[in-house]
Amino acid sequence: MTKKTSLLAGAALSVVTMCVSAPAQAAPARHARVRAPNAVQTQAAEIRALRDQVQALTDRLNAQEAAQQQVQQQAAQAQATAQAVQEAQASADNDIQTIPDQVNLAVAAIPKPKKSWADNTTVSGRMYYDLTSVEQKRDGVKIAPSGVGFDIKRFYVGVDHKFNDTFSANITTDFQYSSAISATELYIKKAYLQAKVSDALVVRLGSTDLPWVPYAEDIYGFRYVENTLIDRDKFGTSADWGVHASGALPGGIVSYAVAVIDGAGYKAPLRSKGMDVEGRVSAKIDKINLAVGGYAGKLGKESQGIPSFHTAKRFNALAAYVDPKFRVGAEYFAAKDWNNVTTVASDKADGYSVFGSYNFTDKISVFGRYDWVKPNKTTVSAKKDDYFNLGVSYTPTKIVDFALVYKRDELENGTLSTSNGTIGGVNKGTYDEVGLWGQFRW
Repeated sequence: MTKKTSLLAGAALSVVTMCVSAPAQAAPARHARVRAPNAVQTQAAEIRALRDQVQALTDRLNAQEAAQQQVQQQAAQAQATAQAVQEAQASADNDIQTIPDQVNLAVAAIPKPKKSWADNTTVSGRMYYDLTSVEQKRDGVKIAPSGVGFDIKRFYVGVDHKFNDTFSANITTDFQYSSAISATELYIKKAYLQAKVSDALVVRLGSTDLPWVPYAEDIYGFRYVENTLIDRDKFGTSADWGVHASGALPGGIVSYAVAVIDGAGYKAPLRSKGMDVEGRVSAKIDKINLAVGGYAGKLGKESQGIPSFHTAKRFNALAAYVDPKFRVGAEYFAAKDWNNVTTVASDKADGYSVFGSYNFTDKISVFGRYDWVKPNKTTVSAKKDDYFNLGVSYTPTKIVDFALVYKRDELENGTLSTSNGTIGGVNKGTYDEVGLWGQFRW
C-alpha cells in the first residue's frame, strides 16, 4: 500500500473512531443508562459498513495507481522503441549512402576484357535502287536503255575505325553497274586518315567527300532519287583524292570545307602537273541554310605531254529553308571552261535547281524539283536542258525509304552526259522514267 492510500485509510478510521467515542463523552456519568442491545448492534454495523467503504476506496485508488504506472511503463517502452527505430533508420541511411562506393569498388575489381580492334570499329552501308520503266528518244526515235528493269544505282559499304580521340580512319567501297561494259564495277570511294584537332579543324588525307556536292545532297534530301544539280550534269563530283580540311567555327553558325585534290574524281586517282582546289563557306541560322563555294583547276587533264589551254572554274551558291514539316531551296552554278581544259575554244555554262518537299506525316511526304541548265553558252548557245521530277515518298522506318516518282529530262540542240546517261539529239532528245525508287542503310 502506498503512502497516499495509507493516509486516506487512516483518515477514514479516525472519523469512525470519533463517531464511536463522541456519544460516550457527551452524557454525564450520573445520568448514564444502559443502552439497548439493538442500538449497539446498529452502531457496529455502521462501523463495519464504513470500514468496507474505506477498503473499497483504498482498493480503487490502488488500482488506479497501478494502471497509471502501467501506462507510464508502456509510454517509456514506446519511447525506447522509437529511439531504437530512429537509430536503426540512421544506420540504414548511412549504409545506403555507402552502397554506390561499394558498387564502384566491386565493378572496378572486375577484370576488364582485353580490348580488340572491333571495339572501336563500325561497319555501315547504303544502297540506292529502283524498279522503273524508261522511255528514251533521240529526235523522236526510241533508243536504249528504253524498257523495264531493276537497277542498283549505288551500293556503299564503309568501315570506320577510331584509334583515339584525335585519329581515325575510313574506307568506303562503291559498287555500280556499268552499261558501257555490261558489268558491275567496284571502286574505292573513300579511303582516308582523319585527324580531328578540334571542332574547328578536321583534316583528312586520302579520298573523301568534297566540299560542295555532299553538302547540297544533305540539304536536298532525295539523293536516292536523283543526283544534285552539278553532279547530275557532270559539272562536279562528290569525292576526290587529296588533302581535305573542314570544321565549324565557334558558335556553330558558320562552317567551312576546303580540299586540294587531283581533280579527276575518286574513280581515277592520277598524277598531273598540278592540283585543283575546291571550297565552301556555309551558314546555318536557325532553319535557314546559306552557302557559297567554288572550284579552280585542270581536272587532272594537264599531264606530261598533254598541254592545257584553260583552267576549269566553277561558282556555286545555295539557299534553303529546312523545317521538320517542309523544305524549300534553290541551287545555282556558273562554270567556265569546265569541258574545255585541253581545247583551244573557250566556253561557259550555268544553271539552277529549285526543289521542295512537304511532310504530311513523319512517314509520308511529297516532293518535286526542277533544273534548268545551259551547258554550252558560248559554243552552242541554243543548247538547253530541262529536267523535273515529282514523287511521293514513304519511310516505314528510319533506315528504309521508298518513292513513287516520275521524272523527265529534255535536251534541245545537242547532247549532254548526265547521271541518267547521254540525253539529246540533233534537235531534241527526251528521257522519261516512272516507277519505284528506294534506299536502305545501316
